[in-house]
Amino acid sequence: MADFPSKVTTETSVPNSQNSHGGNSIRGLAGSVSSRVDFSFIRSIPAMLMIAEIVFGLLHWALIAGTSIVGGAYGWVLFVAITLWILTTILFFIILFGVTQKLPAVPWPLTVMVYFSAATVLYLTAFITNAAYVPHHMTPYYGHLAAAAFFGAAVTLVYGASAFFSYFDWKGDGGNAATNTVPT
Repeated sequence: MADFPSKVTTETSVPNSQNSHGGNSIRGLAGSVSSRVDFSFIRSIPAMLMIAEIVFGLLHWALIAGTSIVGGAYGWVLFVAITLWILTTILFFIILFGVTQKLPAVPWPLTVMVYFSAATVLYLTAFITNAAYVPHHMTPYYGHLAAAAFFGAAVTLVYGASAFFSYFDWKGDGGNAATNTVPT
């Protein structure tokens, strides 16, 4: 026990570390978060499509949930809309914070392509159901349900575009014919 020093310090050698007054805790947290965010993803087409899916999806299910119609066909529409809205939001933050690089065992391009393809099919069924059950006579909720059908169509198209781009990402093509020419 003679080799053990009498005073042990656990402070790291990082400059501007937190002191007992808590001076740089907010600045350190902001720097830590901003260093983990993939800003190139935010400026990409897939990120813009995901943001559109989140916004239009929220409008879609909020318009239906704002009516007093419960169950039946609208139960399926709400299930699809809310579930895919939550999953898309989670997937957006997974990609934004670079979790895909920390889990290399997961085939992310394939996973994302399968997710967006399944979401497109599910949202197509939800949109068709939503549009088919909009009452043709003027009811107090006609405007809500018609607008929900419109946003259901918009979200379906955006999910389809995401599936299209994720297919090229999975295939590794990138969509540029000039970069993929192989001399024969």
